Amino acid sequence: MSLDHPAIIGLGSPLVDLCIQVDDAFLAEHVPGAKGGMELVSAAEIGRMLAAHGGMPAQAPGGSACNVLAGCANLGIAAAFIGCTGDDDLGEFMRMSLAVQGVDARLVVRDAAPTGRVLAMVTPDAQRTFRTCLGAASTLSADEVSPEAFAGTRFVVMEGYSCYDHGLVRAIAAATREAGSELVLDFASHEVVRANQAMFAELMAAGLVGGAILNQDEAAAWSHGDPRAALDDIAPMVRFAAVKIGAEGAWLRRGSEKLHTPGIPAKAIDTNGAGDAWLAGLLCAMVRGCPLDVCGELAARAGAAAVEVVGAQVPRHQWREIRGRLDAWS
Repeated sequence: MSLDHPAIIGLGSPLVDLCIQVDDAFLAEHVPGAKGGMELVSAAEIGRMLAAHGGMPAQAPGGSACNVLAGCANLGIAAAFIGCTGDDDLGEFMRMSLAVQGVDARLVVRDAAPTGRVLAMVTPDAQRTFRTCLGAASTLSADEVSPEAFAGTRFVVMEGYSCYDHGLVRAIAAATREAGSELVLDFASHEVVRANQAMFAELMAAGLVGGAILNQDEAAAWSHGDPRAALDDIAPMVRFAAVKIGAEGAWLRRGSEKLHTPGIPAKAIDTNGAGDAWLAGLLCAMVRGCPLDVCGELAARAGAAAVEVVGAQVPRHQWREIRGRLDAWS
């Protein structure tokens, strides 16, 4: 499949990740809000926290959907990304970084807003705390998506962080259905679930969602405590659903198929991007027609590779190893 008709298209926020190592004392003194999860802040606030840290952050292309598409491209699946950047150096960095990964970067450039960025603060327990300035990333409009954009595409992946604009989400869902593609919603965080649960339920009940992806915290937020209850609630409304449970693996449903896929042992350094790599592995295996247990295994291997490095970018040699397993199964 050519990049003109990629198998997987992602929509979301193209963000530059600025990653630093911190301890709990730094979070308590310098970071507004609770440890873990994601909160929106200004670019100036990110600058203040970086100044308090004093070190040079590791810079990498980021944004949940961008990470998923980079993983797909590294696994040999034609992938494209749609989103907005500023007309600045960080925007050009995003474009070049996606191209280097093999992703068709279909970026809309805004003159009046800066490229978005995320300060990812990683504590010794491998937990990550995100503080995000969306900037231009939040400006994609319903007028800029159409069924033609998704022609010939198997999956359209939309990250939960972009789902606060309900009009945009509904437009993407409708365009995806008209194109004959499947919309995959990655719920992104427990905050996203709490703020958008009614809209997610509306889309799924209307048959507009092909796949629903949650982690354990997001599933607990959906069901007010029981992650398995969330899977039982969501799975009948979509073609496939997954609840990731960290090192213990994931629960998967696809039609009448139900299974638990175990996690792959890994030395966790940083969980940033692990869920994105996991989803890339899952979707690529589905595109290649693998059985559900194999899809879960490849997803687990991709997620395990991601936690063993700082930042969201899995090293190329590890993607090559996972791609070899994918090729062997399909």
